[in-house]
Amino acid sequence: MHVHPVLGEPTLLMAFAGWNDACESATAAVGFVDEFLRGVPLADIDPDEYYDFTVTRPEVEYLAGRSGPIVWPSTEFRYGVTPDGVELITGLGIEPHMRWRSYCEAVIELAVDMGVRRCLVLGAYLADVVYSQPVVVNGFSSDPELLERFAIEPTSYGGPTGIVGVLSNAMEEEGIEVLSLWAGLPHYISATPNPRGTLALLRKVAQYLDTPFDLGKLKQDTLRFEEEISRVVASDGELTDYVKELKRREFAQ
Repeated sequence: MHVHPVLGEPTLLMAFAGWNDACESATAAVGFVDEFLRGVPLADIDPDEYYDFTVTRPEVEYLAGRSGPIVWPSTEFRYGVTPDGVELITGLGIEPHMRWRSYCEAVIELAVDMGVRRCLVLGAYLADVVYSQPVVVNGFSSDPELLERFAIEPTSYGGPTGIVGVLSNAMEEEGIEVLSLWAGLPHYISATPNPRGTLALLRKVAQYLDTPFDLGKLKQDTLRFEEEISRVVASDGELTDYVKELKRREFAQ
């Protein structure tokens, strides 16, 4: 803990780089909210117990032959208040490599200490979707009514899960309201970051928090991205045929 603020019932907003974060859409969304909030450091989780540093290595920068400080992978929490008075805690980290249960316990301990009653967790995944159509945001929640209220397509999935799924389950067991939002992005477009996914997630986050964001620049970035991707697809015959096949499948459904 860096500070010990007295908060009411803040909302916790989290995203993790790695398996849960296709094209960096989820972490970029939380990063956007961080800048919007101008939040201050609250806490971080010591990485030693949770990361294999040969998989995710610490970083260093050398200037004029001298080394700077080592930057270790970790989970960093910040807090702030929106202009509308919404208290927020943001958490950004890399999906841990080990000891997920004790990792989740650490996050929950922080949430309980700060009075968190609801948690919003973001993710993004790659799928067979048409690149030119609006990004679909689906998800799951401890309260199914939230999915209907915010027009979020309920997730139908069974298989391996990431830290987002494990943490969301642990939060729900603690009695904290959980809403997890996932942006579906085309697997055949490898460009990273993908502002379309970030924009789609932020629109839902704004609805959930009842807080407007200035998305003007992100919308411009998205338009430029869409134009560039359209040029790439149009110049690749095989890719064009694949997209047409996806459209036929969707129409057939």
